[in-house]
Amino acid sequence: MAFRYPDGRKFEPKRNEMTKKSVNKDARFSNRGMTLEEDINETNEYYLAHQVAVIHKKPTPLQIVNVHYPSRSAAVVTEAYFQKPSTTDYNGVYKGRHIDFEAKETKNKLSFPFKNFHDHQVEHMKRVLDQGGIAFAILRFSYTDEVFLLEATHLIRFYEERDHTRKSMKKKDIEHFGYLIPLGFHPRIDYLKIVDKLITGS
Repeated sequence: MAFRYPDGRKFEPKRNEMTKKSVNKDARFSNRGMTLEEDINETNEYYLAHQVAVIHKKPTPLQIVNVHYPSRSAAVVTEAYFQKPSTTDYNGVYKGRHIDFEAKETKNKLSFPFKNFHDHQVEHMKRVLDQGGIAFAILRFSYTDEVFLLEATHLIRFYEERDHTRKSMKKKDIEHFGYLIPLGFHPRIDYLKIVDKLITGS
């Protein structure tokens, strides 16, 4: 199936960076076959089931162009366009606060490329902050399976300071300004423990 952006460019989905990596027997690496999105979706399902928070992945609005009918009871979308640029990946409510965040992963060892983010996503985070919401990015370094929460204020600053010579965020800056999220079992990525710190300012 072919998806296209509003300007007609073909959408090329990212390949799961983890699929070709061998699985380490160490418990810390036991779920490395899971994508960051799958881990977060699983975490959000845990939050919902335990009445902790209501946070969902945002659906992407699509305009269907062509549909193939291999049989009367089946329909296959063969071409579609994104109707408008997406904002961030997830939003919802936690403790009466609006939560809005983007989730990204990279196989780079020491930096996180800015190309993973887009102007409209950063602008959306600014607007969420202006309205008193909580916005951030969850960033995974897949090589080490480390996951960080980086507040939108820092992400926005790094993004706006980028230039032709600096095309990524240094991992050491993410470590310094962000929060390492310990990986667990249920929930897998308990990012709301970090959000609690953002709410209380501790």
